Amino acid sequence: MDATPRSTDAAPRSPSRRAALALGAVTALVAGTVGVGAAAAPATPASAPGHAAAKDRGKPAYLNPRLSTEKRVKDLLSRMTLAEKIGQMTQAERANATPADVTELGLGSILSGGGSVPADNSPEGWADMVDAFQDGALATRLKIPVLYGVDAVHGHGNLYGATVFPHNIGLGATRDPKLVEKAAHITAEETRATGPQWNFAPCLCVARDDRWGRTYESFGESPRLVSQMAVAVRGFQGRRGQLDNPDRVLATPKHFAGDGLTTFGTAAGDYTIDQGITIVSRQEFARLALAPYWPAIQRYGAGSVMPSFSSVDWTEDGVGNPLKMHAHSELLTGVLKRRMGFDGFVISDWEGIHQIPGDWNTQVRTAINAGVDMAMEPAQFRQFITALTEEVEAGRVSMRRIDDAVSRILAQKFELGLFEKPYTDRRHLDEVGSRQHRKVAREAVAKSQVLLKNRGRVLPLSKRAPLYVAGSNADNIGNQAGGWTLTWQGGSTNVIPGTTILEGIEDATRGDVTVSETAAEPVPSDATGVVVVGETPYAEGFGDVGGPQWAYDPGDNGVPRPVKDMKLSAADQQAVDKVCTQAAECVVIVVSGRPLEIPPALLSKIDGLVAGWLPGSEGDGVADVLFGKKRFTGRLPVTWPRSVDQEPINVGDADYDPLYPYGFGLRTR
Repeated sequence: MDATPRSTDAAPRSPSRRAALALGAVTALVAGTVGVGAAAAPATPASAPGHAAAKDRGKPAYLNPRLSTEKRVKDLLSRMTLAEKIGQMTQAERANATPADVTELGLGSILSGGGSVPADNSPEGWADMVDAFQDGALATRLKIPVLYGVDAVHGHGNLYGATVFPHNIGLGATRDPKLVEKAAHITAEETRATGPQWNFAPCLCVARDDRWGRTYESFGESPRLVSQMAVAVRGFQGRRGQLDNPDRVLATPKHFAGDGLTTFGTAAGDYTIDQGITIVSRQEFARLALAPYWPAIQRYGAGSVMPSFSSVDWTEDGVGNPLKMHAHSELLTGVLKRRMGFDGFVISDWEGIHQIPGDWNTQVRTAINAGVDMAMEPAQFRQFITALTEEVEAGRVSMRRIDDAVSRILAQKFELGLFEKPYTDRRHLDEVGSRQHRKVAREAVAKSQVLLKNRGRVLPLSKRAPLYVAGSNADNIGNQAGGWTLTWQGGSTNVIPGTTILEGIEDATRGDVTVSETAAEPVPSDATGVVVVGETPYAEGFGDVGGPQWAYDPGDNGVPRPVKDMKLSAADQQAVDKVCTQAAECVVIVVSGRPLEIPPALLSKIDGLVAGWLPGSEGDGVADVLFGKKRFTGRLPVTWPRSVDQEPINVGDADYDPLYPYGFGLRTR
């Protein structure tokens, strides 16, 4: 789930306090604070005159950048109190914490949940906000920098003006790991230039049931494909030794492990599949769930990992006793840290500890002993600190476990170069949403389009032919961007800088274009129809087929979102039927986070069918392949079923009979 509010309203919460304080105000705020940072003076920014020459004179070993990370960690750890150590293991949400809280409690990390943004949602506003929290950290006794995390899952989507790439399902369709690495690098640059040094991505789930609301966060149904796309870790972090560069961020492969394998109907609450139970053999779990983490950890050196909300139930045990991943010591410590050799740290998902059975102290103790190193506690960060302190003092959590967790966290802060340059390096600020970055996103969009049907070689389209454009997703950039865009759930009314598919078509053609979203206008018999249909945005369990329908678009005044059923809406079906019946020829583009059911009678009327996925901000990439500027090369990253009733359906099934098989994709010349 990541950085996500757990409430019955998907609209962003209003911050209880403003975090983006002016630096001078922050200094005044923390000057008299008691606690971890009691007598500390505000730190001098690394860029201050004379800082470089004086920084090593009389400084403790941990502040000496010439020493190894191991030595620096050991020295700093030896100086820390229990309170300071537990503070480092605690992450709070920016809407619930202030720089003064960071100073008082010695918090190790702050995050922005989906839609949690500064009042000035601009690159400069983000950088100022993060630096304000950093001021709070550098006012502590040991001046340990704070680590700021965000869900930049398809670009720095919380930031208005960022480059928004296709979601992972579209990137999986490109079959281009080099392009995926490049997109991750651009995301890293735009993220770190605006302050955050940590990204809760990439999602390495292997989606095996498209009824899951997170299917679009997966690169595909094949563990081999997802493993290839684990190169996104290197795109975020760079090669070893490059993590302190101003265009790199700490990566977080997630959700460890098996979140894409959950069984329909096993989820808790209103969800039907998200956060449910994975019921497979150990062999299948290793093949489908663990496989992508091996390259992410061993080849690319991921610095952090996030556990899944799901549970695992080994079928060969025959006891029916599912165990929450946040409590799974065998997987978190035995497999991840020991067998895979993971030397980074484990960050819990949003209040993931709360889902472990037992009272609060039991939940905290169980998670930490299982291998969770830092707790994402957006609101209850003080309660977490109290509970963990009690558990250590009672001997139920050992100091060895605490020291291990804190050492892992500190090591990544040293590798990020935060002790030398704690404040935001803004040299790439002007490149956020730049033409060069959007050019790469446009390429990703074009390569992600999958041509499923091309009767009579209707595609590519003629640039001079008259066009009739219809459909709910033709001119809606919020819909084509999907969830995790400006807000957690995304929204049809969320407008971001970029180009809609309609705008891309209008820019590409020289012929007359008639636009009618609902196809209410008469359809010229000599026109080529282009109907852009599909889903509206959602995230996580709210996208589960049969899941809750009480998530709202913030701009829709409390009107519930359309039902999520993997089917075209009645309005979309009517538009397709009318245009494809009356136009000379027609092309249908499905903008969605997963395959949608297309009735046979409707499919028979369609000449050209394109899986457009969720292209993001650059709709002109769709036009590039429609008009032949670029060839169709995309291939299905998931199986396209004939009907929703076939789910789960995956390549290799004994009764495999899809509408379009995994890997299918026609090409154009």
